[in-house]
Amino acid sequence: MDLEITNYNNRFQIKGSLNKLNLKTFNAHFANIFDKLDDIHINIESVESIDRAGVMALARLHNESINKSKKLSIIGCGCKELYQHFKAEEPQVAVPANAIVVA
Repeated sequence: MDLEITNYNNRFQIKGSLNKLNLKTFNAHFANIFDKLDDIHINIESVESIDRAGVMALARLHNESINKSKKLSIIGCGCKELYQHFKAEEPQVAVPANAIVVA
């Protein structure tokens, strides 16, 4: 399936496949997006498949949002490959046995 991107009020809906073949469409749509908007939401609920190039495109968009101090939200129960890429583990903190922890 081809890639379809629709938007309304800073909310973008991505439908279809995000892969190397249609990456130009994705990149053209989101080129300089943070120069125009401060806060965007991308819904990946309708993404049927995503390859490494698609994950890296979303990662670049994420990095751009951080560099420009803008807000990016990727929402929806999309492809597991994307969640595995952005999955972060909380660092383990060693607590001495005699320490008192107050929560």
